[in-house]
Amino acid sequence: MAEPRSLRRQRRKTSEKARGTGKFWLGLARAVFYPLTAALARTEVRGLHNIPADGPALVVLNHVSHLDPVFDAVTVHRAGRVPRFLAKHTLWNVPVLKNVLVGVEQIPVYRGTADAQKSLRDAHEALERGKTIVIYPDGTITKDPDGWPMTPKVGVARLALAHDIPVIPAARWGTKEIYNHYTKRFRPFPRKTVKFAFGEPLDLSAYRGMEHDGQALREVTHLAMRRVRDMLGEIRDEQPPTEFYSSARKKRDDDGAA
Repeated sequence: MAEPRSLRRQRRKTSEKARGTGKFWLGLARAVFYPLTAALARTEVRGLHNIPADGPALVVLNHVSHLDPVFDAVTVHRAGRVPRFLAKHTLWNVPVLKNVLVGVEQIPVYRGTADAQKSLRDAHEALERGKTIVIYPDGTITKDPDGWPMTPKVGVARLALAHDIPVIPAARWGTKEIYNHYTKRFRPFPRKTVKFAFGEPLDLSAYRGMEHDGQALREVTHLAMRRVRDMLGEIRDEQPPTEFYSSARKKRDDDGAA
């Protein structure tokens, strides 16, 4: 993992710092999660330099395991950035974890409530303050049996088009081999390998300055996730599917086949 370590040294002077009590909670998170990820897997990373050393950025990733945020946070932090995630608000009910989440300015998501839009507003505000947002357009762990991305949600496009910022497509693979949520299988041994690829910022110039209607939002969302899907195929050394997985479409297909 020579690249992340050398990059961290290069960015020592520009590395993002937490403030106030956030310093303690960030230090605690680092003390826990760095050794944890190292114990669970060898991590291979390429293209981490595509995450800018400072200023706002949006990192777009696939989602296959509940372990993803832990590995993603450590990897993005190796680029000298403190990542902000949009996470389920129920995590704020967990003792100690709540303090960590508040201390490092994570963003709660209130699905199906009157506060459902608050997470996007908080994400917009974080980008305006020059922060790095990590977002999973799948919205949840993919239900595709083979781990490919599902039809993405347009929240990523709303953030990408509202700010003239670098939008970094990225892919990660290997966390599902450690913990598979749908089979409830946790297999820490033998030690696995988690692979990351971070691509160059997307060219969204064609969409800047135009009306961001539903069509534009869908186009930008699919543009971002197609790149993520292709990069996932590269690190898996497999040919990705041509369409995004849709559980609703699969149910229709299954019903038709029956």
